[in-house]
Amino acid sequence: MTATQTPVEARIRISAPQLGAEVESLVLEVLRSGHLAQGPMVGRFEALCTSMAGTAHAIAVANGTVALDAALAVLDIGPGQEVITSPFTFAATINAILRSGASVRFADIREDFTIDPESVAALIGPDTAAIMPVHLYGLPADMRPLMSLAGTHGLAIVEDAAQAHAADVDGRRVGSFGVGCFSFYATKNVTSGEGGCVTTDDAMLAERLRALRNQGMRSRYDYAMIGQNWRMTDVAAAIAIPQMERLDEIVRARRHNAALLTSLLENDEAITAPRVPSGRGHVWHQYTLLLEPGIDRDRVAASMSSDGIETGVYYPGLVWDHEAYRTHPNVRRDDTPLAREYTSRCLSLPVHPGLSTRDVERVAEALDRALLAS
Repeated sequence: MTATQTPVEARIRISAPQLGAEVESLVLEVLRSGHLAQGPMVGRFEALCTSMAGTAHAIAVANGTVALDAALAVLDIGPGQEVITSPFTFAATINAILRSGASVRFADIREDFTIDPESVAALIGPDTAAIMPVHLYGLPADMRPLMSLAGTHGLAIVEDAAQAHAADVDGRRVGSFGVGCFSFYATKNVTSGEGGCVTTDDAMLAERLRALRNQGMRSRYDYAMIGQNWRMTDVAAAIAIPQMERLDEIVRARRHNAALLTSLLENDEAITAPRVPSGRGHVWHQYTLLLEPGIDRDRVAASMSSDGIETGVYYPGLVWDHEAYRTHPNVRRDDTPLAREYTSRCLSLPVHPGLSTRDVERVAEALDRALLAS
């Protein structure tokens, strides 16, 4: 590089897993042990998951989608029943409900992107079996009124907590309000590459979950039920364990970066920055803002990409907009106007722990330039 050249700044990704030497060491330990699946590393991982959720039990499974499948299965939710969830979510949420044989109903969302309890209340009927709130972007749904509704109507709560490791409501961790379902996919705040867990305080449910994931076996060749092979590998557990051990540090870094980005964007009238409702602890899986109506989101994203900043759109349509669901007999396309509006205005920016202060400043500067040009 000559004296007149300036350094080329690295591209900032929307997510960037922070692994390191501790992960390499644990993975090698597993490989050398010869015990590759459902072994001591999985047990160690499960203990960390109980601490994360504040529950008595955590059952490791192959991925977050399997966690949802398993939760619905052990709650005996299936044909002839309905599950109420959000239309502003990833397809795994609705796929699990439909695989169970149940029908799905959609409540609208609030301005914080999470499910609206008043909309949920309006949908509850004689066939309703469960509410499946989605703790979106790392922000918990408002669980107090949802728990009240569940108690009044005798409904199960299945928490889609895939994006919300260590998030809380009034100090109570997500995954402890009902049956919690977590993902450890490659882009999550904690990753095992692929992996998941189900959390519960119910010992009987936990016992059934452990059998269900292991071909229905309570012990070797003692089949208690028709089961599945939903086991987690020790390699996957080893990847996640060092991150779980520094989960508090990961959350602090994400919160710091989110707060810094909000402060840098506070005077920008072309966007609405995300806000954290009182009593709810956000863990910032994604920093998702709203562009003002009329702004070309694709153009903003392209401009930021040209500046070396990755962005994301989670999600560009309601989950039932897609061909697989439009005519499905178990999908009820309920009216959700706010969720519909937000699909065209949302944009997610990087706030992961790998960012420096200068990186966060670059994100804000690139957004400002993109908005000026739009």
